Amino acid sequence: MTSGAAGGTNGKRGWTDWAVAYAVLAPATLLFALVNVLSYLDERAAIGRLVPWWEPAVWEGTSGFVLLSLAWIPMLLVDRLPPDGRHWPLALAVQLAMTIPFSLAHVGLMVALREGAYALAGDDYSLGGGGLLYEYRKDLLSYAIYAATFWIVRRLRRGGGRPATAPEQALFDIDEGQRLLRVAKPDILGARSSGNYVEFLLADGRRPLMRATLAGVESALAEAGFIRTHKSWLVNAAHVVEIVAEGSGDYGLRLSDGTHLPLSRRYPDALTALRAGRAN
Repeated sequence: MTSGAAGGTNGKRGWTDWAVAYAVLAPATLLFALVNVLSYLDERAAIGRLVPWWEPAVWEGTSGFVLLSLAWIPMLLVDRLPPDGRHWPLALAVQLAMTIPFSLAHVGLMVALREGAYALAGDDYSLGGGGLLYEYRKDLLSYAIYAATFWIVRRLRRGGGRPATAPEQALFDIDEGQRLLRVAKPDILGARSSGNYVEFLLADGRRPLMRATLAGVESALAEAGFIRTHKSWLVNAAHVVEIVAEGSGDYGLRLSDGTHLPLSRRYPDALTALRAGRAN
């Protein structure tokens, strides 16, 4: 799976947001399960009612394993419908509704695994405690943690948790030959290939030309949130205000200044990244 952030759509290589989130959640879940197992064994020993160590290990292990197996559900919804966009009420409503089938799936798979483990031990298992409502309250918290973890990872990897960018890092030099323009990167709406030159679309309406390749400009601006949407176009994702399907897998984009440009079906990662942001 791809997230539209780190992992191929913003110029970064390495782990995807999914991998980072799981790398955080997996050891945390294991540690939480281990603490619960040891605590339960200590409590039973304190009252003189010992239980085989494998029973709480099975309980916690099956629950944690199934939860991690289902964690992709809230993370996928965060990826497809971010709670920090203009549609955040819908995003939260969808996430809340999904907690019910999430909990039912968790309980069903967890019980099946426990019954299998107990059968191998020559024993029977039955779900105790407070039943489905009790499990749902715990699953609701787990669901929220998984969704929040993935959202935080996405924000941090996109620069949301970084210190303010130094002034020199926020500027981009456009060499017109006889004149050098130092432009703030957020003020560059996009760029397009024009023969041996690259034409820049600036927020103030200027269209300066620089002798360069679009690939070179893309590399220089990737960290600033610029995305390749077409063989001839590079766009600042922060200035995309509308995405319109045009058929055959192609899309059209409208920028904040009203400029329309293409989004080719040959750049599916660009569509994923823009949909995961604030564009419609």
